[in-house]
Amino acid sequence: MTPRFDTHDIVNQSPPFENVDLFASDRALLDAVTANGAGGEAAALSDFSRRWGTAAMFEAARAANENTPKLKTFDTKGFRRDEVEFHPAYHAFMRESFRDGLHASTWDAQGRRASAPSEVARAARYYMVAQVENGHMCPITMTRAGVGALAVEPALLEKLIGKIVSRTYDPRFIPWWEKDGITLGMGMTEKQGGTDVRANTTTAIPAADGYAITGHKWFMSAPMCDAFLVLAQAPGGLTCFLMPRFRPDGSVNGLRFQRLKDKLGNRSNASSEVEFAEAFAWRVGEEGRGVRTIIEMVQLTRVDCVISSAGMMRMALAQALHHARHRTVFQKRLADQPMMRTLLADMALEVEGATALMMRLCRSFDLAGSDANEAARARLLTPAVKYWICKTAPGFIYEAMECLGGNGYVEETMLSRLYREAPVNAIWEGSGNVMCLDVLRALSREGEAARAVLADLVRACAGLPGAKEAASFIGRTFMAADGEAKARAAVERLAMLAATAALAEDAPAAAEAFARTRLAAPRGGTFGTADLATGEVAMLLDRALPAA
Repeated sequence: MTPRFDTHDIVNQSPPFENVDLFASDRALLDAVTANGAGGEAAALSDFSRRWGTAAMFEAARAANENTPKLKTFDTKGFRRDEVEFHPAYHAFMRESFRDGLHASTWDAQGRRASAPSEVARAARYYMVAQVENGHMCPITMTRAGVGALAVEPALLEKLIGKIVSRTYDPRFIPWWEKDGITLGMGMTEKQGGTDVRANTTTAIPAADGYAITGHKWFMSAPMCDAFLVLAQAPGGLTCFLMPRFRPDGSVNGLRFQRLKDKLGNRSNASSEVEFAEAFAWRVGEEGRGVRTIIEMVQLTRVDCVISSAGMMRMALAQALHHARHRTVFQKRLADQPMMRTLLADMALEVEGATALMMRLCRSFDLAGSDANEAARARLLTPAVKYWICKTAPGFIYEAMECLGGNGYVEETMLSRLYREAPVNAIWEGSGNVMCLDVLRALSREGEAARAVLADLVRACAGLPGAKEAASFIGRTFMAADGEAKARAAVERLAMLAATAALAEDAPAAAEAFARTRLAAPRGGTFGTADLATGEVAMLLDRALPAA
């Protein structure tokens, strides 16, 4: 029966995009999983995707973001507690992600890297979770990545690893050793320095069994965590520390949360300002080597920024395409109108490139321990891939929002939330300029290995249009005297070349279209301006979301 108000019938509205198989409906993801060695995970990924694609999950995501975290500074007797209170939906997402191991599946019980394709298999799951509720993944990401930094302190890692890899989410505010599972957070930046962490003024003084830390952090991510990796100035210079919420004697540690950040997006997750009042912490790594120690964590969190942004782009595309197939305008379905078809196909092609590139990068992390070339590839491409995909996502999601018209702009659809969420990944763990500087740094430190990576990308493109010219432009720009001033153009080109190479392996038909419209003859400044053939349009739309 057609729904009816007193004055009109409700017709020509697209049904909700829910109760979907997020894996089976995404041909680009299917192909990327197989091409990067995780095809054996297909059945498990399909089960996972059906669970996360339910209407209940989408509704929980709405609730977790509308009911934002609250800081509870004191208890009823006036004692400092500095707890963060969350909506039950947030905790439900944390339980699900813990159960599926998204916080630790890339590590074994001793904190060593799990065997391949653990990074690829986890990335596929993370990509689907980001499509539903991305905010809670902040502590999930940092818990996983924190193990990379703790590896330099084997005794400390051994003490904590059992709690870190536990599949039980335990939100209780009690000492970490009494809990069934723990989460890790991070605090690096201060008011006066931001990205320039060497300007940090927070001090660390050796004390019994550790250090006493006094100072502040302007951004402390996920303040509900059980311990935080932080940077502070020790006698030997800037050093990395692990600061637990409770001191070894069981008393609450000296973390004084000042307030929670009122953020544009990422609303389900808490971010805070904090002061340290002689807070207890363990040293992680040698004094004076704090940046080098914590960069092991940052490298992994950057990968998750990439996965997250690609996942949000995918959901925005699926929402737009689903709506266009059900909405009629001027007596014709939107999805049948030539201009809309070209727009959606161009967007689908962008997601094809982002998905293939993201999964190929994760394969490099899987293989880095045994293959020097893959290790070099991960070091060079991680900042380049983060630059391109994370900066592309906000504009991409806006375009998808416009496909739904006014319906896309209101809170009842999820596109407004995705749009607010997307910028965080381009800012978090290094903004665009920082990513470009990191690419330049990788080139200067290991130029020969970086040049070998570039040559491998060209070979993988196997004569696709514009590949050699792109590589030549990248080389010339980075070698030029004013290379830093022009680095953004070269880094973007590097990421697109790497995406073309990844697509050549995953989806050759899409690779040719991507190379032609992104490398050889770049499209205009907006989506829908690429020169795509009719057959390519049909192929890309079918791959993006097979018609029911």
